[in-house]
Amino acid sequence: MVYYGILQSNPRENAMPRKSTPFSINPADRPRIEEVFACKSESRRRVDRCRILLGLEAGRPAAELALQCSVTPNTVRNVRRRYEAHGLSFLDDLPRSGHPFRYTPEDEAKILAQIDEPPPPGCSSWDGASLASALGFSDDFVWATLRKHGICLQRRRSWCVSTDPEFDRKAADVVGLYLNPPENAIVISVDEKPGIQALTRKQGFVHGRDGRVLRAYKSTYRRNGTLNLFAALKVAGGEVFGRVTQRKTRDDFLAFMDALLADQAEDTVPCDAGGGVEYHVILDNYCIHKKNDAWLAAHPNVHFHYTPTSASWLNQVEIWFSIMSRKVLRDSSFDSKDQLKEAIETYISEYSKHPRPFVWRKREVHGSQIADKLKNLRN
Repeated sequence: MVYYGILQSNPRENAMPRKSTPFSINPADRPRIEEVFACKSESRRRVDRCRILLGLEAGRPAAELALQCSVTPNTVRNVRRRYEAHGLSFLDDLPRSGHPFRYTPEDEAKILAQIDEPPPPGCSSWDGASLASALGFSDDFVWATLRKHGICLQRRRSWCVSTDPEFDRKAADVVGLYLNPPENAIVISVDEKPGIQALTRKQGFVHGRDGRVLRAYKSTYRRNGTLNLFAALKVAGGEVFGRVTQRKTRDDFLAFMDALLADQAEDTVPCDAGGGVEYHVILDNYCIHKKNDAWLAAHPNVHFHYTPTSASWLNQVEIWFSIMSRKVLRDSSFDSKDQLKEAIETYISEYSKHPRPFVWRKREVHGSQIADKLKNLRN
């Protein structure tokens, strides 16, 4: 027996796709939302919530955003509703059920006060575990409190405050050469990098525990001697002139200066007045840079300018030394001093083909910013 009937389709299949209503972010809230979305240290949930709002404003469907953020479409709609109802508070989690939080603001104050107390016997400083043990708090609460107040107990930074009584005058002299150099003059930053080791050790790549590929080197190595590098940086253009030497004596320094002037003479046109180009050389207070009166008398167009005591960071060539160390010396292996010398000279030659002056910035540090007690710094 054959049955005939009417095949009916599912009404949901033939329905038109539902369009989401237009959505826009409050212009006053946009900077904060974009800041959280771009921040690398924000939690994944807060970043995803900002991604959802930015995607909805761009007209992307909720299903697509849910797939990208590994959430359900209902979560996307809930984020939108929370923002429309409560503004930027949508970034924070809603109160959850569970055991009530048992710590109080007074407990946070105890942690901050304990940091200023002497550390446990045998230890030089506090860490999260020792603070939790001393106060009877959980490790999680201690670390959460430290993160809340931006306290990093194990991170270290060094500082160097110059005690030179003429710091203002000397620093103004050097900075003035950077910002407003004399006419018909060349400003050159000169220093040396001593004790560059020619080390031989194996280099390569390894897989870390998390699967990432890391640069690796063997823990043992062979020393093949050390070299010294004199370098001069032309502040205006960024060109570098260097010479590798075995030592860093005064004779080596003056020989380098003679070679530097000879090299500059090939690239400059002598001035009509004064008998030639004026050279203003910025140096630190190392002993071989001083007591060179006879050499300066023989080169009246060269003027030495010394940085203040404990302020060699004013010398721009130090920036170039840092760049050279990262690109040439780190992750390298040299079987002889000749290989090391060749590598340094090759880098200087390649660097000078496309030189660029430095945009020099330095953060100002006042003595009042340095405190031996956390409470003094917070007050």
